[in-house]
Amino acid sequence: MRCVIARFPFDLTKSGVLESMKGVKPEEVIGASVIIGRRTYPAKQVGQVVTRQDRRDFNAGEVLRAMARLGFTCRDLSRSAAPERTLSAFQEASAMLGTPAAV
Repeated sequence: MRCVIARFPFDLTKSGVLESMKGVKPEEVIGASVIIGRRTYPAKQVGQVVTRQDRRDFNAGEVLRAMARLGFTCRDLSRSAAPERTLSAFQEASAMLGTPAAV
């Protein structure tokens, strides 16, 4: 399958990706990831190994699209994570002061 990663065309196959990732120890997954075999790899690590490019040259989305088209399971935790609830300055100050004591 022909795909473009960091403005360079690559002809990738599922078997080629499996062969490239054989023996590669997965790094800690923080954001986007790709499941290859029984291991979960960060998307940037997969992109670096498969394309032999520096990780700064491409983004995780490019790798996720290419790997998904090849049939690998991809996860993008940055999109699926629920947004953290933030307090306004007034609510934060009120929480620090606590509730008033009954007189």
